[in-house]
Amino acid sequence: MSDWTHAKLSELADIRFSNVDKKIGAGEARIRLCNYMDVYGNDYITADLPFMEASATPSEIERFKVEEGDVMLTKDSETPDDIGISAVVTEPIESLVCGYHLALLKPDKARIDPIYLSKQLRTSASVRYFGQRANGSTRYGLSSAAIANLEVPLAPLPQQRRIAEILGTVDGAIEQTEALIAKQQQVKAGLMHDLFTRGLTSDGQLRPRGSERKEKFGWLPQGWRIGSLSDVTSTARQPILTGPFGADLGNDDFVEEGVPVLRIGNVQTGRIDVFDLLFVTPAKAALLERYRIRTGDLLFARQGATTGRNALASKEVDGWLINYHIIRVALDHSLCAPIFIEAAFNGEMVLRQIERDKGRGTREGINSEQLRSLELPLPRDRDEQIRIADRLLAQQRAIAAETAHLAKLRQLKQGLMQALLTPPA
Repeated sequence: MSDWTHAKLSELADIRFSNVDKKIGAGEARIRLCNYMDVYGNDYITADLPFMEASATPSEIERFKVEEGDVMLTKDSETPDDIGISAVVTEPIESLVCGYHLALLKPDKARIDPIYLSKQLRTSASVRYFGQRANGSTRYGLSSAAIANLEVPLAPLPQQRRIAEILGTVDGAIEQTEALIAKQQQVKAGLMHDLFTRGLTSDGQLRPRGSERKEKFGWLPQGWRIGSLSDVTSTARQPILTGPFGADLGNDDFVEEGVPVLRIGNVQTGRIDVFDLLFVTPAKAALLERYRIRTGDLLFARQGATTGRNALASKEVDGWLINYHIIRVALDHSLCAPIFIEAAFNGEMVLRQIERDKGRGTREGINSEQLRSLELPLPRDRDEQIRIADRLLAQQRAIAAETAHLAKLRQLKQGLMQALLTPPA
């Protein structure tokens, strides 16, 4: 007989809904604020995260101060399938307060390990539970009762700690691999700076320094022009399209297997992460035909810690679907080299414009109109785009090798979570 039990979340943790906003109020104490995206984008909350500065009253600080071992949960989202994301605080962080749109959980450590709890909140069973109980039409939210009544599987406490240790070790390996990829991305960024300020001659050499000209948002190589997405997108499909919203794609449409649906976390800088997917039936996918991805489409995450995060669709995801948090740009491959266009959107000229235009709401983001209005640096000769794309592709191969290793680690983690966090039959 299994020695696992179950308990409601309210029996395992003190649950507090924060009301601390991003404003700095007169006479209030200065604090560091843990925001929605700090939790949404991280498994672990540590002192080195770039928390914003805000202020709070003494009573708010007392009730919502963040301590080592706390778990925070996103309680709002624009879609019901993307709600209830958790992160655990793994070290003391001075003056940190839990921000608005988050629930602060203070676990009873005599009954549940904080890391174990955070991992349980990220299982597919918890995701389904939260999605089914998210209320709203244009924006979805979890009630205090919905969060409190979540049934959490409980292994014996020593086993919980061992599970947390194993999953933490895998997370550490994933973090190290992500850091290595980030360093390689920095090398690529230096290469991109040279390519997009000097360009390449017909024999594949960088043009001499000093041949470039100054434009509003940066330097342009000799012989290049300022264009836009309208110069490089397809007319056979809607050029720029945001994924289905509301009743077009709801939580009840998702099934255990079928046609994959990409969501915001699947679109990473320069790559598509094909883990933690959602699925719809082929019949539902047929109704969403216009939202299908084709190889070489450029996909944008509408919100995120990195505004305008984007990646090209690979052959692997051809025919898959996007959800509301993704914008699809249908590139015309006869007019451009897709790798070049992807690089242009991660180049200094475009990033300056995105920084200028990005939203200033609860979560910063980008929309279709902003993408249409962005000025793109374009060589007049498509062959130069291809030469630059080839140079970038060589650099990307090194990144791809580490990315493949990262994918294996994520697959290992997914399997371990299923095996370790599910009560024995």
